[in-house]
Amino acid sequence: MLDGENHRRRRQLVMPSFHGDRMKAYGDLIVNLTKKVMDATALNKPFLARSAMQEISMQVILQSVFGLYDGTRCEQVKDLTGKMLDIFKSPFSSSFLFFPFLQKDLGKASPWGKFLCQRQQIDQLLYAEIAERRENPDPNRIDILSLLMSARDEQGQGLTDKELRDELMTLLLAGHETTATAMAWGLYWSHYIPKASEKIRNEINTLGDKNDPVNILKLPYLTAFCNETLRLYPVAMLTFPRVAQEQVEILGYQIKPNTVIVGCMYLVHHREDLYPQSKQFKPERFLERQFSPYEFMPFGGGVRRCIGEALAMFEMKLVIATILSNYQLSLVDSQPEVPRRRGVTLAPANGVKMVMTGKRTRQESRVMVSSQ
Repeated sequence: MLDGENHRRRRQLVMPSFHGDRMKAYGDLIVNLTKKVMDATALNKPFLARSAMQEISMQVILQSVFGLYDGTRCEQVKDLTGKMLDIFKSPFSSSFLFFPFLQKDLGKASPWGKFLCQRQQIDQLLYAEIAERRENPDPNRIDILSLLMSARDEQGQGLTDKELRDELMTLLLAGHETTATAMAWGLYWSHYIPKASEKIRNEINTLGDKNDPVNILKLPYLTAFCNETLRLYPVAMLTFPRVAQEQVEILGYQIKPNTVIVGCMYLVHHREDLYPQSKQFKPERFLERQFSPYEFMPFGGGVRRCIGEALAMFEMKLVIATILSNYQLSLVDSQPEVPRRRGVTLAPANGVKMVMTGKRTRQESRVMVSSQ
């Protein structure tokens, strides 16, 4: 979706500030969208946490990245994105993304042909949005598209329409499915291990009246909890293939030129020398030790590290914190949720079946803290 040259150039751009009022606005948006989706969830009726998280994630992307809140274009982007991701939900069809020799357009009935058709339709919508923004610039907009359009490199040049499209497509396709899956896993672990959710609520309560999104982002146990969620079942298990340009030695292995190499986040995250008892969910390991970018790498590594990492972590922390603080949920099934490949992601096999039994009040949370 995003070629290497565009990616390298983006690294040299001078971006406007991504903190302060802008971060607060994104945080408020995420919290409000989370409450909107959860408030619409029926009481005492089973629902799939993964489906609810997909709705939240999609709305966050449409509003924070594209600045689209409603209207025909908003609905079209949402519909086409869902259809495109469904094409690659099986292990077989997802292999088309990794192996170029399979990428043949055999018509709309074929996986790759269908993908190309829907990608073209999304491209038309994205280019139309970019054109409208260029014709009617608004310095007061805070969405990420506006941020990208105002960025400049050392020569004072901004991104081209194609480069903007590449960035948006990457954030749209890579940020929706993956973030939703990670948040569903987070809800599963926070209720499968109740002490984890209690610790998160207690930590949030220590903020008192300063429980704004930016302060929640910095909470150590919540951060460790999200990191452990991404470690145990990294949503993206593999990097895209790299080809060695020259002979190189990696960890004692001699890699010859033209060798295709695929990194595996899952195997790295389950090395017993790095993560003892790696199959157990233990957020505390991230409080006890600092891991290097190549020991903990749920967003990949190197210059092609996921560009949406900061927004994804911000969203994951705020969504989980908002749900645990405001809603009473329970798992429908006491059986452990197991991972299953869904395209290029490692998703909960049953979607995390949950039920909402009520809402929490601030008094309930404070009583829980004072009793400990």
